[in-house]
Formats: sequence, C-alpha cells, structure tokens
Amino acid sequence: MQFDDVILGRRSIRGYKPDPVPKALIVEILALAMRAPSSNNTQPWNFYVVTGEPLARIRAGNTERMLAGVPQSREFRTGPDFAGPHRERKIGVAKQLFSAMGIARDDTQRRHDWVMRGFRQFEAPVCVIVTYDRVRDGSDDTFFDCGAVATALVNAAWSRGLGCVINSQGIMQSPVVREHAGIADDQVIMKSIALGWPDDAFPANAVISERKSVAEASVFVGFGEPNT
Repeated sequence: MQFDDVILGRRSIRGYKPDPVPKALIVEILALAMRAPSSNNTQPWNFYVVTGEPLARIRAGNTERMLAGVPQSREFRTGPDFAGPHRERKIGVAKQLFSAMGIARDDTQRRHDWVMRGFRQFEAPVCVIVTYDRVRDGSDDTFFDCGAVATALVNAAWSRGLGCVINSQGIMQSPVVREHAGIADDQVIMKSIALGWPDDAFPANAVISERKSVAEASVFVGFGEPNT
C-alpha cells in the first residue's frame, strides 16, 4: 500500500476471522513499528504477543473477574473521566458502533455483551500487550513513545492486510494478564492491541470514526495571515 492509503484506509477492527496469523508476519510488523521515534532513542517499549491457549486463559480470567465485580487493576493510570467534547466524541463513536451492530438504546443485554467483547480482545486470534520498562515509570516521554509505537504497529499491520484495535479493557485485570502472558516484573502493562484478519462481514468493521478538521485542531503562526 501507499502511505496515504494506509493512513486514510485504516479502521479499528472489532470482528476477526479465526485464522491464525503467522509468527513471521508479526515479527515483520513489529520490526516496522519499532522504527517509531522515541525520546533520545530510549525505546522503552516491549511486546508480549499472545495467542492460542494462553490467550484463551486471559480472556476467561478477565471475563470471570469482571462479572464477579472485581475492581479493575490497570497498571497505567487512566486519568479523569471524559467530559466536554472528549465525552461527546466517545459517545459519538459508540452510537456509530451500536447503529452498525443494530443494538438498540434500550437493549441492555446486547450492550453488555458488546462491552464484554473488549475484555475478550474482540475474539482476535492474537493479542499484543504493550509494556514499558518499569525504570522509566513516571516519565511522560515514555508514555508518548509507547503511543508512537502503538500507532506505528496498527498502521504496519494494516499495510499487510491485518486489522487491529487498541484496547484497554483487555489489560484491566492485570494479575490475569501477568500470569498467563508471563510478563516480567520489570515491565509495566500499558495497552493491549487485538490483531488478526478482518472479518468483512462484521458490521462494526465498516465504521469510520469521525475526525475533527485541521482547522479545528491547528493554529498556524507566522504564515502571513492569522491562522490561515
């Protein structure tokens, strides 16, 4: 694919074919992603790539604990609740997804089932758990760097015909993830990324989230005319 085709064509994929993803292809994608910039070339990121039975155990553990009311134990800080335009955008994409899936506003059971899909990594055949070196915990540069490598990863996957969705639900029960992914004590769990072959028949995969315009997001200074 051309670069523009990847950036403009990529979507968050929430429905996957069960087909396995070759390890060699994942290695190729990670190698591309790790060309992402990082502060002073520190490269604080690491990846735990999970599939098969270990992933099934993570899904089961996440689901059981959430349904039992066990409080989430996400290791990377979540920040305050969304408000204002950020909440509006969150609600907006939720409406798009529910509409695509035919989930009515008052259908609490299907809405609950949709939320639980996130704790199962959307049934993707692969889950990439992004961690960072604990020695760098508290450095804002580290968080920025991990965001950059996650963005590069999903774009690299799309360029190879694979889909992804960056997801926090999959790692909210961190003891389960640590146990079954074998995550080292010197790592902090940051995000999970579901990865696999997109199921084109899954309605939510057609959703393209709305983006604010360049004019809304940008201020131009020194170009001769105010903000033009």
